[in-house]
Amino acid sequence: MTKRMFTTGLIVALAMVAVAWKYQQYLTNPWTRDGQVRAQVVQVTPRVTGPLVAIHVSDNSEVKAGQLLFELDPRTYQAALEKANASLVQARTLLQRAKDESHRGHTLARRQPGAISQIILTQQANAVESAKAGVMVAKAAVEEAKLNLSFTHITAPVDGFITNLNLRIGSQVVANQPMVALVDKNSFWIEGFFKETDISDVQVGDTAMVTLMSYTEQPLSAHVESIGYGIAHKDGSTGVSLLPNVNPTFQWIRLAQRIPVRIRLNHLPNDLQLRVGSSASIVIHKKAEHEMFPIFASQMQ
Repeated sequence: MTKRMFTTGLIVALAMVAVAWKYQQYLTNPWTRDGQVRAQVVQVTPRVTGPLVAIHVSDNSEVKAGQLLFELDPRTYQAALEKANASLVQARTLLQRAKDESHRGHTLARRQPGAISQIILTQQANAVESAKAGVMVAKAAVEEAKLNLSFTHITAPVDGFITNLNLRIGSQVVANQPMVALVDKNSFWIEGFFKETDISDVQVGDTAMVTLMSYTEQPLSAHVESIGYGIAHKDGSTGVSLLPNVNPTFQWIRLAQRIPVRIRLNHLPNDLQLRVGSSASIVIHKKAEHEMFPIFASQMQ
């Protein structure tokens, strides 16, 4: 009987020690399941308006920076370029005429002083300058037309993944209106939301461990890249009838706010694919604790 009681007491004591140790670890190393995979999402936006005549990618495909994605009907912009070139030829002709007239006027004035008034000579010089400006405007129009024609070929600005492609050949795209999302392949990070009471002494550079919900058996080493400096204020926003929204609270309860902490992965295995919006759990190992217990910290990692 005594032996059984001793065994039971020992098991209970070990359980209490394990619970206390786990609780201490929770206080020492902030932990959250409220983590998400994030990445920069580039909105592929056409610079000109026109119908799609070719689509060179498919939905959820990987693309390289500079790769051709879409082609718009170029005929309108080709015609605009030809018109701009014609206007440039016309402007150069007017400039040459103004120069010839100014040259004749100055030659005559040198041969026969007083044959042409100074006012006429000044007007001819002004006509030359105006014609030069006309040539500059025409050149700018040609460059603009060339750019617009080149914009009918839409390319990928970064390496990444095409997402939510719903376009078809013949669809009309509008300038400066996004047409498809491109997830930047090289911009993934993990966003963790920690209680403000848990990160008071968390520092940039602290080591972290990330576990993705889709890869629970493959924890990833990481580090704290930055800590958010603010979150949106809920109370006081405008509601119905332009009155402020104020959430009811209990005076004896103060809920800790959650602050976003950006986590950067140290290495991403080749067989693991991050996806924007997927869930993750994060544990941060504070530097202060590592410095106090270097042996224990090395064993934990």
